[in-house]
Amino acid sequence: MNQTVNPSRLFLASCFALITTAFSFSIRAGILPQLGTEFGLSAEQLGFINSMWFLGFPISMIVGGLVYHTVGPRIIMTVAFVAHTLGILLTIYSGGYTGLLISTLFIGIGNGCTEAACNPLIADMYSGAQMNKQLNRFHMWFPGGIVVGSLLSKFMTDGGFSWQAQIWAIMVPTLIYAFLFFGQAFPKPRVEGVTSLGKNFQAMLTPLYLFIFCCMALTAISEFGPQQWVGLIMSKSGASPMLILALVTGLMAVGRYFGGPIIHRLDQTGVLLGGAIFATIGIYLFSTQTGAMAYVAAVFFAIGVCYFWPTMIGFVAERIPLSGALGMSIVGGVGMFSTSIFQPIIGHWIDSERVIQAAAGKAGDALELAAGQATLLRMTTFPIILIVAFTGLWFFMRNRKVDHSLDEVAARQPQL
Repeated sequence: MNQTVNPSRLFLASCFALITTAFSFSIRAGILPQLGTEFGLSAEQLGFINSMWFLGFPISMIVGGLVYHTVGPRIIMTVAFVAHTLGILLTIYSGGYTGLLISTLFIGIGNGCTEAACNPLIADMYSGAQMNKQLNRFHMWFPGGIVVGSLLSKFMTDGGFSWQAQIWAIMVPTLIYAFLFFGQAFPKPRVEGVTSLGKNFQAMLTPLYLFIFCCMALTAISEFGPQQWVGLIMSKSGASPMLILALVTGLMAVGRYFGGPIIHRLDQTGVLLGGAIFATIGIYLFSTQTGAMAYVAAVFFAIGVCYFWPTMIGFVAERIPLSGALGMSIVGGVGMFSTSIFQPIIGHWIDSERVIQAAAGKAGDALELAAGQATLLRMTTFPIILIVAFTGLWFFMRNRKVDHSLDEVAARQPQL
């Protein structure tokens, strides 16, 4: 029997699935020092563990994008639930470095399935300006969930709770999204021809798509590099690293909630260029400031990275619509793959800077802070490149109009 699509419930379920992703990101960032101490892991080893989160993500995103129109979002989200549950349980009972690598990979796979299913699902339920607004409000729950997760991690750590107890907390939004998705009908594709992989690949081989593909690798590491390492790098700065993370993600959540009108006014390209400028300033301030000024740096950084992810996905959905679910998944996947590659590299940078700072006579907290800030200074390279790239994109796109004729295609017909 046909069922009526319930956009509100599907959107809410998608948000809780993204909150699960956010919890896995923020709580893992919060317990990183505990894992290093308990298992005797170096920063580079912690970087490889982090990289599994970001490696599983693009693998499942790309596979999910390939099969989205064949198996549908229902099966993809079922895989997400299984992967999340396995990842949580295996993390708690990991027993060491290898177990943490495997469990983190499973959680990354669950997170990638969420993006692979929910981005095209939302794009099919809404169109035009409403789609941009809803994509931003969906992606609001990544930073929003990080706020809740980071504060929860700080509270539990300060309260003497074990890191295992913190990992259990990730199961709460996991069970909620599984309940909300259960038994629901899902919408059919909004854009005619988008289910053809041939047309998807044809659209993805255009210069514009390939340009966005490359830029996504840099926007993702500009956002996730500093965030994932904030606990380790800023722990000796005189500011609370988890409060910095909560401030950054809280501002991002508010910004994304009101993102629709901002993107409409400034256009996607203007938003991306402005974001690159603010991100550069924010990361530079992180690399030079301590104490209360670290929170000022957090504000600049949050404004910078706030719209990167949803705007890049929205740009593909609106400007290159025939790339379809696969196009959105590939762009998201390259962002996470880039972040995965750079996690152990960033860890290696920190280890190398420790040696350099020790040779310069620094020790203890002063050594850790100097090493961390030198690493952050290296990270400014990513958004600086984006300033150049997005300036070019702004000039290229400013006289090109968006074709909204595809928005008239029926969007809410149910699937069996």
